[in-house]
Amino acid sequence: MPDEPVEIAGATGVVHRPIRHDSGDKHVTGRAIYADDIPEPAALLHVHIGIATFARGRLTADLSPVRAAPGVVTVLTGDDVPGENNVGPVKHDEIMLALMGGAAEVVLEGQALFAVVATSRRAARAAAKLAVIDATPATPIVSIEDAIAADADKVDESYRMSQGDAAAAIAAAPRRISGRMKIGGQEHFALESQIAVATPGEDDDMHVVSSNQHPSECQEVVARVLGTPNNAVTVEVRRLGGGFGGKETQGNLCAAVAALAARVTGRPAKVRLDRDDDFVMTGKRHDFIIDYEAGFDETGRLHGVSFVQHARCGWSLDLSRAICDRAMFHADNAYFIPALDVVSHRWRTNTVSNTAYRGFGGPQGMVGIERVIEHVAADLGVDPLQVRRANLYRASAPAAERMTHYGMEVEDAVAAPIIDDLVARSDYVRRRAEIAEWNETSPVLKRGIALTPVKFGISFTTTFLNQAGALVHVYKDGSVMINHGGIEMGQGVYIKVAQVAADAFGVPLEDVKITATRTDKVPNTSATAASSGADMNAMAVQDACDRIKARLVAFAAERAGVEPGAARFEGGTVTVGGTRHGFGTLVRDAYMARVSLSSTGYYATPKIHWDRESAKGRPFYYFAYGAAVTEAAIDTLTGETRLLRADILHDCGRSLNPAVDLGQIEGGYIQGCGWLLTEELVWSKDGRLTTHAPSTYKIPCASDRPIDFRAGIWGPGENRELAIRRSKAVGEPPFMLAISAHQAVAAAVAAAAGGWRPLDAPATPECVLTALAG
Repeated sequence: MPDEPVEIAGATGVVHRPIRHDSGDKHVTGRAIYADDIPEPAALLHVHIGIATFARGRLTADLSPVRAAPGVVTVLTGDDVPGENNVGPVKHDEIMLALMGGAAEVVLEGQALFAVVATSRRAARAAAKLAVIDATPATPIVSIEDAIAADADKVDESYRMSQGDAAAAIAAAPRRISGRMKIGGQEHFALESQIAVATPGEDDDMHVVSSNQHPSECQEVVARVLGTPNNAVTVEVRRLGGGFGGKETQGNLCAAVAALAARVTGRPAKVRLDRDDDFVMTGKRHDFIIDYEAGFDETGRLHGVSFVQHARCGWSLDLSRAICDRAMFHADNAYFIPALDVVSHRWRTNTVSNTAYRGFGGPQGMVGIERVIEHVAADLGVDPLQVRRANLYRASAPAAERMTHYGMEVEDAVAAPIIDDLVARSDYVRRRAEIAEWNETSPVLKRGIALTPVKFGISFTTTFLNQAGALVHVYKDGSVMINHGGIEMGQGVYIKVAQVAADAFGVPLEDVKITATRTDKVPNTSATAASSGADMNAMAVQDACDRIKARLVAFAAERAGVEPGAARFEGGTVTVGGTRHGFGTLVRDAYMARVSLSSTGYYATPKIHWDRESAKGRPFYYFAYGAAVTEAAIDTLTGETRLLRADILHDCGRSLNPAVDLGQIEGGYIQGCGWLLTEELVWSKDGRLTTHAPSTYKIPCASDRPIDFRAGIWGPGENRELAIRRSKAVGEPPFMLAISAHQAVAAAVAAAAGGWRPLDAPATPECVLTALAG
């Protein structure tokens, strides 16, 4: 299996070639400029946000000692907000600064109460500690179990998606199982914490540099808080030091507080959260409890499955509706289930408002059905791969057997051939037999192996978000500048879109300039999320390039008195009507002839639609696929786990950049392993987060990667839909490949226990030992 990116057969120009990340050298040499690296003006003020230290109740606060502290310029509360004191992204249910009139209702530890504006960050932090707080705590609702027991409020109404009569199918099936699985949350742990720098301008204008995946939403929130129209606020983002969804909405608080401080003082202001505060204040991946029932036959074919998904959403709605919906969409993963019923409960708790995270609910839904497959296989005493193959969506199946529970036909079902290819490449059958033999003679260390597929829908399930804009300039010297709504957070969207622009004009990649994303260049953009960044923004850039190319071709043809014919842009030249022109020469001549060399571009994803009332439609443009085989070992005395080998094949369609995509595949798998194996978030019973630093929260490190790691791009892949250059999105789908790691650990637990044991996630040493103990 290849572990190096390969060029795509038939590639021309720079698209489909393994080209290094545009900022790669800057990243490793420290020359990449992040928000905190921008030179600070002499007038800059620093802002520290004072937060609640208990999870529920009321408090009063005397801030006079804070205001009198050295270096303090002002202290801001909700009383100082000129517009709306709220930063909720969808529903306006997130108070920005809760302290008003000297009192506040507290709904979570880490809630923003007030903001200290001072001449230094140290002075602001020290002053915040001087606040005199009189608290009246109340008993919080912390866990999903707490919420269920109390029949607590929900942040959104419960929702159902179904196909067929699952209850009847389960009851009539020859065999039945049921169970419950707990799935933990996950901290984003971006290397760059939440940060924003706001600079006031004239006429109430405000410029904000924010570490933010959704500049247009940030612009709207800041304008709302300041009480101005959106056109008074410009949000700029060059790059993020990691996002993973944690900066889609969660960065808005820092941006809005910084802008408020800049408005009140008339000076630039910076908010930068340290690691502990970032942990405590910001939302995470939703943790789930999934209850399931399934009916099946002796071959492992599923007749009916019922899921009840419980999600801990936290204190406000944030993006929980769409996230929980996506968990429901992916409750089938790669399997056709004739009768499937999925019910989702979205619980309100006195914890951080959970938010977007790579996969956006999809991983939780997939883990649920993969647990069912694992349980069915254990009940039958067969390899789970046998059960998986028995239930896969297949391209050769009738349309009725390719229909999802939400009414979308799976037209591009390629999970089966990917699995067949991976089984052969990984030598799965032989290795599984060898592992079984090895376990017979190893009393302490036990090994397991598992293969799991991925089918992940690509598009925002909120349909109106599936649009993108772009701005392309061609300068007189033939150089090109592109701007679009995509955010670069290490995933390579800038280099991919630049490759598309370079190929469109037939010029070298170094002639294309990538510029920072700004709301005053491309308005009303969608978040860089849902794995759609390259898909949508590259298509918008392609549209702008095509408009400019059409003008150049028309100009050249008219000047030569010929029909344009089939014009070609390649190798730095333009061929029109049989005559070849240098690109730079033609551009300069067009400029002299007053031909516009600038254009906007636009793209709206076709075919998609969703009727929420009937829970039917086509929420996705296409599906991305992949499969992984993971071999793991456990120490039955300590519960520790070790990944021995991973074999991955992932479908990127015709990859825009195999080098970048391979990095996403490897990184997504490792991050998924962190979620399912090591990263455990722990709240105390009184609602305080006890795992809020690297000392208590374990993300994967280099030594946690599989000892033998073989990742590759599936060669036959090609997107049947008209996505950009027949590629497929690759940001989120590989994350779910890590489900194979969790199931490999579960297989090792079963070998040690003498039979299958339900294993929750994350499978920490304590969790493994609990499973071993039954």
